[in-house]
Amino acid sequence: MEWIVAEKPVPYPEALAVMDGRVADIIAGRADEAVWLLEHPPLYTAGTSAKPADLVQPDRFRVYQTRRGGQYTYHGPGQRVAYAMLDLNRRGRDVRAYVHNLERWIITSLARFDVQGEIRDGRVGVWVTRPDLARAADGRIREDKIAAIGVRIRRWVAFHGISINVAPDLEHFSGIVPCGIRDHGVTSLRDLGRPVTMADLDQALMQQFAAVFGPADDRAQGA
Repeated sequence: MEWIVAEKPVPYPEALAVMDGRVADIIAGRADEAVWLLEHPPLYTAGTSAKPADLVQPDRFRVYQTRRGGQYTYHGPGQRVAYAMLDLNRRGRDVRAYVHNLERWIITSLARFDVQGEIRDGRVGVWVTRPDLARAADGRIREDKIAAIGVRIRRWVAFHGISINVAPDLEHFSGIVPCGIRDHGVTSLRDLGRPVTMADLDQALMQQFAAVFGPADDRAQGA
């Protein structure tokens, strides 16, 4: 298992090329699993379920089509992206369980900063309730999204992964309907009053990974 931390923003096409190469090497047995921690320049990505109407400002940032699952999402400075290239042949061939583990990884990492992340049926990603802000029009307490999930599987090797808002410009999300969800907002650790650095979050992600995913097991081949 290799951890890679990028020191400067990585262009999206470069990230795709690196992931494709690493996944091919994992499939061929030439490379270990890896988690790549990085930031991107400001951009939008369109997953396989993206709807054209959800791209509100098509000329604002570069839009990249991608074959990961999900809809439109934003990436940019201040957001930690974790591309997890993991061999599900050795971790169990269960995509639903894998996504659940990604959710747990985010939630347990956020808990290190006294942030209670939650999941919601029918809404992908991790959410936080906002009792400090106005209630929704129907009287519900407002909920904002703090982390997104999008994965792709090739020959049971998973890639793409998660993104967690540390301190991005939240106004940049207004150019899309994030993940196709119109009735909720987005937030970040900084917006929640948590002065967390990228290094702080990276440490939490590294510490919580083993607790959530455990070691890879060659005996899981073909499971």
